[in-house]
Amino acid sequence: MTKDFSALWDRYKAQGDTEARDELILQYASLVKYIAGRLMPNLSTLVEMDELISYGIEGLIDAVEKFDHKRNIKFETYALVRIRGAMIDGLRSMDWVPVSVRQKARELEKVYAEVENRLGRAATDQEIADALGMELSSFQILLKNVNLATLVYLEDFLAGDDQSDRNKRIADFIKDDQAEDAVKIVELNESKAVLADAISKLPDKERTVVFLYYYEGLTLREIGEVLELSESRISQLHTKSILRLRGRLSKKKHLVL
Repeated sequence: MTKDFSALWDRYKAQGDTEARDELILQYASLVKYIAGRLMPNLSTLVEMDELISYGIEGLIDAVEKFDHKRNIKFETYALVRIRGAMIDGLRSMDWVPVSVRQKARELEKVYAEVENRLGRAATDQEIADALGMELSSFQILLKNVNLATLVYLEDFLAGDDQSDRNKRIADFIKDDQAEDAVKIVELNESKAVLADAISKLPDKERTVVFLYYYEGLTLREIGEVLELSESRISQLHTKSILRLRGRLSKKKHLVL
């Protein structure tokens, strides 16, 4: 968005004008549809677009209410994290991923971590299949089945000592309550460094998919067009990249995916 809504922000934040707040929500509603459109291709057919948008609207409202418009941060940047975080929280509350699928994903993460730690490099599909004691074709099917369990955004969760801490998002650290918490800043910087290192060790195509999906905002279909690969192949690369990252970072105390 390129429009300047500073007057609306002033009316809402300085004067408590709820009409200005509602206008801001309407003006930025397209962000919700954008995020929902990116998520839907990866979701079960049991999930309705309207449900996803409803969760996203809650995230947008939360973002408008908590955003500090006087700081040098674009609202869109802040809101996108809040919106998709609200959508993912909503999906989790629906328990839309079967327990068996989550268990298989966790097992895969563990195998990726063990094999790659032993090899000191990214493992091939055949090496992971061998470690699992299955044929390569069966491993490919397994990857497809756990795809739903890898729905995650790299900046969504930071590690903590309890569940409330683990559910804090990087967006929560953007807000400035008059003074910055030095410990939180250090933890955030450490988390970014650990994540960046893990991403740098991904195979080239997987690293490219992560970059285009999470940092450039492309859909899996659009990434397929860029790399001249099928959408299903891009989905597989995305799944493997998340499994690798989770496996590697599971032994790190700084960041949890």
